[in-house]
Amino acid sequence: MARAVILVHAECEGPGRLAKVLTDEGFSLDVRAVHRGDEVPSVLDPGALLVVMGGSMGVGDRNDPEYAFLGQEIELLDRRVRDRAPVLGICLGAQLLAHAAGARVYPMRTRMPRGAHYEVGWGDVHFEPSRRRVLEGMPDAAPMLHWHGDTFDLPPGARRLAWSRACEQQAFQIHDRLFGLQFHAEVDVSDIEGFLRGDAEFVVRANGPAGIDRVRRDTERHFARFEAVSERLLRNVVREMVSS
Repeated sequence: MARAVILVHAECEGPGRLAKVLTDEGFSLDVRAVHRGDEVPSVLDPGALLVVMGGSMGVGDRNDPEYAFLGQEIELLDRRVRDRAPVLGICLGAQLLAHAAGARVYPMRTRMPRGAHYEVGWGDVHFEPSRRRVLEGMPDAAPMLHWHGDTFDLPPGARRLAWSRACEQQAFQIHDRLFGLQFHAEVDVSDIEGFLRGDAEFVVRANGPAGIDRVRRDTERHFARFEAVSERLLRNVVREMVSS
């Protein structure tokens, strides 16, 4: 059975619905909580699938001893890019993959006096017109869950797959089998509640005191469509990684 190694950086940011997609597609799951001391593999079989999940830290924290695992992950991702081996990076994972592939990762900015900008909560992601199999059956746009304050340039040689009004780079593909998703396509309703409990301060910083209630209201409004579209996207990505 093929193996999927999943690197987790926070208690509330596990693989979510992606776990079922992977097992349905014939993968055994090796979930590693690197923030709790689980080992980041230095080498993976080229046929193994690497999934790098989200977290509150960023590429800029890679030299912080508290987050020593980030440097190890970047080294692993660098080898995966050079080997054209399958990777799916989600949120932080997409940023780490972009960095390993040679792109600049940096805080989002606005022209407002405060300077910092965040994309937190529900917002439409627009998918690029494409005949690529990974976007087969995808709509022009759909609501997705966002939870980030950093962004990145498109890595050299990568293809952009999606964008939003707040963030030009929402999804990309490197070679055939490496993918980055800035948004959270993997979450279930319970995962979103975990985000809100574990990262409430970030939500308020991004969207003000009413931000948490807004996310809950928007979850009720958008989740059914999100679930269908994101399920299709995750299955497309996994199948593309194993068929190329």
